[in-house]
Amino acid sequence: MLAAGFMAASVNAQNTAITANKAGDNWYIGANAGVSTFLKQQGGKDGFFKSLAPTFGVRVGKNLTTVFGLALDADMRFKSNEKWYAGSKTFIEDINVSLLGTFNMSNLFAGYKGEPRPFEVIALYGFGWGHDFNHLPKANAVTSKVALDFAFNLGANKAWQLYIEPSLNYNLKTWLGGIDEAAIAVLADINNPGFKYDVNRAFFSLKAGVNYKFGNSNGTHNFAIAQLRDQAEIDGLNAKINELRADNNAKDGQLSAKDQQIADLKKKLADCEARPQTAAVVEKTENVLQPHVIFRQGKSTIDPAQYASIEMVAKYMKNHKDAKVKVQGYASPEGKAEFNQKLSEKRAEVVKNALVKRYKIAADRITVEGLGATDKLSSENDFNRVAMFVDTTTK
Repeated sequence: MLAAGFMAASVNAQNTAITANKAGDNWYIGANAGVSTFLKQQGGKDGFFKSLAPTFGVRVGKNLTTVFGLALDADMRFKSNEKWYAGSKTFIEDINVSLLGTFNMSNLFAGYKGEPRPFEVIALYGFGWGHDFNHLPKANAVTSKVALDFAFNLGANKAWQLYIEPSLNYNLKTWLGGIDEAAIAVLADINNPGFKYDVNRAFFSLKAGVNYKFGNSNGTHNFAIAQLRDQAEIDGLNAKINELRADNNAKDGQLSAKDQQIADLKKKLADCEARPQTAAVVEKTENVLQPHVIFRQGKSTIDPAQYASIEMVAKYMKNHKDAKVKVQGYASPEGKAEFNQKLSEKRAEVVKNALVKRYKIAADRITVEGLGATDKLSSENDFNRVAMFVDTTTK
């Protein structure tokens, strides 16, 4: 029984990966009640429906997989209207305790979808021990039970389970003690030697019950689907992460180099401002100022880090009220010449707008010129995508 259960569970597990089933997970407890009756006459006095009696039971179980589980079942059958028994000192007619294997047929054949279905069919089978209080004292038996549960899972968390259970219960072998030979003759069909399934030693039960499933370590009251990825997908994601890290490191290196360039330019500007003023020389000069504004490929928007260069030129023009500046825009040689010409003009314009709007430099002190694509400024194309400042002041 155990081997068949685990084989069925392993077949199901190939299609559904669930989270680990810890020792304290997937336990449940329940109670049931109904009626039972012998299948055939017992001692010549009763038969089907003639021995109808109420029953009550409790059940404790654990689902080991989504298909297979174990349950400890205890049933009490109360006295019926039978008159042929003797020596009874209790209103309980007999008790039976069984260890049952449970097989969730719905999950076995249709798979587990992450939570129990609203309706499931569960098969039960196992063996147990029975004791009869009414036939005679010391009446014990090896028993077997086979049943079907038609179960309804209720509640938002599917923690409650209501079920209807028809079952067959067999006395495989009975031992009677403390009786005389006449009694043995009357009960010969019950004290039948050997283990066997025999309708003469069986009764049918129909019960309704309820189970409560305790909370699990996965945060639910049932099995949870494990979120798995295949190895190829994991390798692909790791490769993408490594690629992004390498790209990020390269960008960090470029930013560090540009930050160093900005620091050098600021130092040179400070040195220039600290020099003593020389006598004016009347001549027309056209000198390229050191700060450059670097753009990204195909872009004419100013990165935040590039405003430091524009700020240095603005400070220079504020310190020299007569200074005039031409902004020359360039593009790197990739792409079409017409596009690069327009891109160089846009770059010059956005730098002029920044000087006027952000740093309040008069627009008539600034001219712009787009010089198209070039590879003369630097062997690195990143440094050919620039706007440069030329001092056009007449001194």
